[in-house]
Amino acid sequence: MDDIVKKLIRKHKTNDPFSLARCLNINIRFADLGKNTRGIYHKALQRRFIIIHNDLSPEWQRFICAHELGHDRLHRGVNRFFIEEHSFFNPGKFERQANEFAVSLLTAGDSISSGESIHELFRRNHIPLELINHIQN
Repeated sequence: MDDIVKKLIRKHKTNDPFSLARCLNINIRFADLGKNTRGIYHKALQRRFIIIHNDLSPEWQRFICAHELGHDRLHRGVNRFFIEEHSFFNPGKFERQANEFAVSLLTAGDSISSGESIHELFRRNHIPLELINHIQN
C-alpha cells in the first residue's frame, strides 16, 4: 500500500486528496448523506465519484476524500453495499485498508519523532484523532 501512495505522490507531486482526485478524473461532490455515512466512492458509466457529507468539518472532509481515494486505488470494482447485502464477507477489511491508505497519504513525508505520540503526528497532519483507535486495531 505504501508503494501505491508513494507512486501517486511522485507522479502528481502532491499528497492533497482533493488535488489527487482531480488529477485522476474523479468527480468530487458534497451532499447530505444522513447521520451514518461520511463518504461514498461510486463508479457509474466509466465515471468515478467521491461523495462527501457536506456537514463535516474541513479536517474530516479531507480525511474522507483520502479514504475514498483509497477505495479507488485499492478496491476498484468492489461495491461495499453489494457485499453487505448479498454475501457473508465482512466489508470491515476494506474500510480498514482505506483508513490505512488515507493515513499513509496524509502523513507522507512525515513520521513520529523520538518522544512524540501518534496523537501529535495526527494533529500535525490534520487527521481526526478519533481515527487513532481504528488504525491501531
